Amino acid sequence: MARVVVVSPPFHSHAQPMSVLAGSLARAGAEAYLACGRPFAPLARAAGARFVPLTVTRNANTGVARSTAQGDREAARLEEFLASTREGAVAALLAQSRHRREDMLSDPDLVLAGMRALHERLAPDWYVVDQLSYPVTLALHCLGLPFATFCPGHPTYLPHGPEALFGVPYAWPSATRPGDDALAELRRAARATERAFTREFARVARRHAPEREAPGRAFALASRRAVVFNYPPFPWLPERKGPGPRYVYGGHCVVREQYGPDGGWEDGWEDGWEKILGALRARARHVVLVALGTFLSARDDVLETVVRGILSEVPDAAVVVAAGDGVEALAHLAGPRVHIARTVPQRRLLGHVDAMVHHGGNNSFTECVASGVPALVLPFSSDQFSIAHDAERAQVGVCLDPVRLTGAGAGAAVRHLLRERPRGLGRWTAALSGRGPDWAARRLLRAMRERPDGTAPSRTPA
Repeated sequence: MARVVVVSPPFHSHAQPMSVLAGSLARAGAEAYLACGRPFAPLARAAGARFVPLTVTRNANTGVARSTAQGDREAARLEEFLASTREGAVAALLAQSRHRREDMLSDPDLVLAGMRALHERLAPDWYVVDQLSYPVTLALHCLGLPFATFCPGHPTYLPHGPEALFGVPYAWPSATRPGDDALAELRRAARATERAFTREFARVARRHAPEREAPGRAFALASRRAVVFNYPPFPWLPERKGPGPRYVYGGHCVVREQYGPDGGWEDGWEDGWEKILGALRARARHVVLVALGTFLSARDDVLETVVRGILSEVPDAAVVVAAGDGVEALAHLAGPRVHIARTVPQRRLLGHVDAMVHHGGNNSFTECVASGVPALVLPFSSDQFSIAHDAERAQVGVCLDPVRLTGAGAGAAVRHLLRERPRGLGRWTAALSGRGPDWAARRLLRAMRERPDGTAPSRTPA
């Protein structure tokens, strides 16, 4: 039995799918652990995996970013980022580029020491590492330990060629494409950040593993054996040429009972949600879920615009809102057709709603497609613009710019999704029905058995 440690940063949107993958690895026959911050131990237990505490970054997000306990500098960067999302796509991406060093590579030497200690304690056969946990990938490279890469966002988080830059969307949705000058500024910033990361990678590697091959381009450092993308295998995604790892497009990280056709409620989990949805259904034909993720739920102004727009433009729809720390700010909207909650069991609710409004986060996007739920996508930052582009091109949803959003525009878009199902949704929901975390785990185990560390097999997408 292979012993596998799945290493996740302490962010709920990352730890949740990685815990599911760890559980799938356990069901496939591995002795699987989730290594993450202590608050995430319940995710491992729920998924059927073991847990081991590990700190890989000073940042954290246990479900609602603003209310997660963290240092003053981390909290200040979060507020600066949230403010930048009010200015538009490039402003938000530039803020993230400025913060990247402290957010993603603050203590590489300390992380390497932690990974060495973890390996001495558990001696796993191999690891699965979040692609955005750069110090962990660097540590495993320096220690010469075998690992697979898990990409938690858009596949282009792992650059597909020399021209691709981390932090610059590979494609834009029609509603948010910036001008050429703004794009040039963004590319300059992304290139400077990559150079800084690459220099730091080289410094750490020279200090800790001078005998090993240099890590090279920082954002491109990944497993030579297997890369799991938590994403559909869209045929237009950038081609990856030359020798390299096996690519596994898992499609989504939702366990089957959470999106199955019966839509049944399981005892013990609903915490009153069956009653809540029943009350909303008694007053409206449709129910729409509105959730902007664990960070962007702080944009309660956008949430209010969306809710008011749906109430005005879609009189036969009710709304469930994941408001985060904005529960009190949005309390005045609560009523017969609106339920406001701090957090919601999103993956479960998707089997019981008719449409969703989300921010273009990878989890929300793939969960909607797997569940057959059409979506209005409001991208703010990160890979959300690439995902929104793919949602449009796959014809599984529509996109609007959250900076210029009006209630009338949001309501009209939701009304259209409810009245005319997106053409591509049935096709892609069917395409993903045979994939998922169990499917990906089996292929990952096979790839790691078949490929000894350090080899360069042909790049075969799965």
